[in-house]
Amino acid sequence: MNGFPSSRPDGALSTAVAFPLGASTTLAELARDPHPRLARLRAHEPVSWLPELNGWLVTRRDLALDVMRDSVTFTVDDPRFTTARVVGPSMLSLDGAEHARHREPFAAPFRPRRVHDGFADFIERETDRLITALEPAGAAELRRTFAGPLAVAVVTEALGLVGTTTDTVLAWYDAIVRSVSDITEGLTAGPAGPAAYAELRAAVEATVADRDAASLLVAAAGRLDAAEVASNAAVMMFGGIETTEAMITNALLHLLGDPGQLALVQADSGLLDGAVEESLRLEPGAAVVDRYATRDTVLGPAAVRRGDLVSVSLTGANRDPAVFSDPDRFDVRRAEARLQLAFAHGPHHCVAAHLARLETRVALRRLLERLPGLRLDPARPAAPYGLVFRKPAALHVRWDTPARR
Repeated sequence: MNGFPSSRPDGALSTAVAFPLGASTTLAELARDPHPRLARLRAHEPVSWLPELNGWLVTRRDLALDVMRDSVTFTVDDPRFTTARVVGPSMLSLDGAEHARHREPFAAPFRPRRVHDGFADFIERETDRLITALEPAGAAELRRTFAGPLAVAVVTEALGLVGTTTDTVLAWYDAIVRSVSDITEGLTAGPAGPAAYAELRAAVEATVADRDAASLLVAAAGRLDAAEVASNAAVMMFGGIETTEAMITNALLHLLGDPGQLALVQADSGLLDGAVEESLRLEPGAAVVDRYATRDTVLGPAAVRRGDLVSVSLTGANRDPAVFSDPDRFDVRRAEARLQLAFAHGPHHCVAAHLARLETRVALRRLLERLPGLRLDPARPAAPYGLVFRKPAALHVRWDTPARR
């Protein structure tokens, strides 16, 4: 999303008549509780013009796939693309041969077998270290004391970034996310995001300078220049932290908020994969992905014009009743859960999806094993929130310590 003022060339009146649901949809509603509105749009205006967005919103799964698969007609390579405005061109904001050139140096370490062999032990150790620090208290806020630090530690390890701490990386990430979100919402981003990126770039350059270091960044520097390595490191960090922190937090919220489904997982650990996929389906951490039309085209009921923003609602597509029966229900045994699109699709499918899944599975398993009676704190309820990135602001939980058993 980009937050630019509405300037549709065929006029606000005609689009309001053709897409009345879109005309009455607000970004505040989509940030707060999007699901009822997305269901109405999907049923009646599956590609709808939203004046507040100044673009099209796609909510039906088949049409979402059409957009994400066709990078020739629907591109990310546009000066309005928000992340590129903060960190510069990267695999996230390029298409075609340039996209492949930026992505390939980072792709090989994140294939399934290499993810397990390269990261499983580290994730187990880091997960246990974080839980050990929390365990005696019997209560914690898990998003910022567990999910976020775990995601930061793993992405820092994956990139081989030297000379940084978890707190520093998390501060960079927060500042960059805030800048991207501000631009998306049509606000003027402050200096904190660019300053954080400058510090990150300096850390990347220091890492790359040691050509003997065992670092993914050093390997990438053999094929990309320093600015390209830094921009791609930023989007890897951005995606790795955002995706995994949201995955863990949302999955905990779904599982702990549904005692019946939690009991199924505790009785059969094989259902943990299903719980992760189902949580991704119900509440993807990244709610939308943006594309820009390169030519006039027809998409479902919409006549899309060259240059139009086409925003794919992954949240809407993931609850399409044509694919997912009873789509608003959390069901860890759902057979079609793997059809969710939380990691996008096509050329821009998340490069580290397997790593994010592994982190989330390990995190959930060890939390449930080590914290007896783990449950949501009823005095501090949580709900996902966000226009682009969706997760609870905080997730307060309690568990039974020896003194309380």
